[in-house]
Amino acid sequence: MAKKDTINALIRRGIDEELAEKLANEGYLLGDVESASVEELKDHMNEEQAKDIKKKVGKKPKKKKKKSKKKKKSKKEEDIDMSTPEKIKPLKGVAKKLDKIQDEMGYDLPRSIIKNAADRIEEEGVEEEDYESILEIIYDKYKSRKIDPLDSVGIVGAQSIGEPGTQMTMRTFHHAGVAELGVTQGLPRMIEVVDARKVPSTPIMEVHIIDKWKKDRDKARMIASKLEVTRLIDIAELEIDMADMKVTIKPDMKKLEEENIEIDEIVEKMKKLRGIDAKVKREKDTIYLISEEAKFSQLHQIVEKAKEKKIKGLKGVERAIIRDVGSEYVIFTEGSNLKKVLGIEGVDISNTFSNSMVEIYNVLGVEAARNSIIKEAKDTLNEQGLEVDIRHIMLVADMMTNEGDVKAIGRHGVSGKKTSVLARAAFEITSTHLLRAAIVGESDDLDGVAENVIVGQPITQGTGAVKVKYTPRNDEGD
Repeated sequence: MAKKDTINALIRRGIDEELAEKLANEGYLLGDVESASVEELKDHMNEEQAKDIKKKVGKKPKKKKKKSKKKKKSKKEEDIDMSTPEKIKPLKGVAKKLDKIQDEMGYDLPRSIIKNAADRIEEEGVEEEDYESILEIIYDKYKSRKIDPLDSVGIVGAQSIGEPGTQMTMRTFHHAGVAELGVTQGLPRMIEVVDARKVPSTPIMEVHIIDKWKKDRDKARMIASKLEVTRLIDIAELEIDMADMKVTIKPDMKKLEEENIEIDEIVEKMKKLRGIDAKVKREKDTIYLISEEAKFSQLHQIVEKAKEKKIKGLKGVERAIIRDVGSEYVIFTEGSNLKKVLGIEGVDISNTFSNSMVEIYNVLGVEAARNSIIKEAKDTLNEQGLEVDIRHIMLVADMMTNEGDVKAIGRHGVSGKKTSVLARAAFEITSTHLLRAAIVGESDDLDGVAENVIVGQPITQGTGAVKVKYTPRNDEGD
């Protein structure tokens, strides 16, 4: 395990970052920390810290299993079907017929292709006698797109994305779909995707509404009001009364009605203002913040903090815009808070998404993050009018997510984790990689492409993966 991985693994187990770095610098791996005694750890920290680390990281002793008497199964338990349910649903209708025909013809098409073909056949109303010829065409196309064994898919994929990438514009903003929201596109957006940036330069969400509400503008407006951050300055006027040393808040009743906010909600929020000493008092539709100190500077501080106080909405979502897209209303937001959005009543959680892959990973997991990388990269290229086979993008997404989290394509991610010293050195910071490898005594088996090119020998892929041995005839002619 690399030094950075060790630090991250220790932090995930609740170890302080400074202590984690200290252990990693001393050459400890996660397994070393688990097997080390408290006495050994005390050489690098105090006894209390060593015990705390052993409690969080140390291996737990296995509990002895108690022998339990086997209970006789009751008749009810015997009737229960304990077999594992099938994960793959059986094919039906046209898909089942196509699958049967392909078996007879000796084809091995994937289920997804069979299902997609069946859907299209049903849509177009194709006659059953044409199924065989359609399958023949599909199979020919499928065979022509298969990859040869030991083909350099990484290089082909990298070049297939990199070459069109040189033709991408450098403009940062593009009004995609919604005129009021500027979204990063072109090369800057592609760099964000492959770098797996935690926060995109222009985070947005596309919030869809459940079927029964998606055509109701009032419901869409209600959901949008729950998303968009509403601060006090947006719905009220603030005045300083020097005579009575207080701040007067006069809410705009029309705006309160539009945003579906009650005056009592404002009062409660004002009571939670931090860092100021002021009493909150309500008289009909007016709210007063009465200062404890008779200073103008204190009143000014109260006004500034009260103005920016969030009354309603989600943290990070600055604006929410409703748009009529086709036959439904969709909410586009400036800013992103996917976790909270998915918990709001009326939001269609299966279609709502953010343009931040890392946020999707944190909320929905690695598979959803992989799909997000593919979608964002493909959409960015399509917006520029560049056609790239989706399989190249899928390969990049797989490389970024195959270890269970989202890694960047770069020295802090995929390229930096290569086992080959020369491959890492060829990418960036050459001298540092070579120096570290020399210090710890790393070896390079020359299994990859970059390292073999560096030393000037054939790569171990394609034709270079085959070794031919020549055995000369002996004197007897055998």
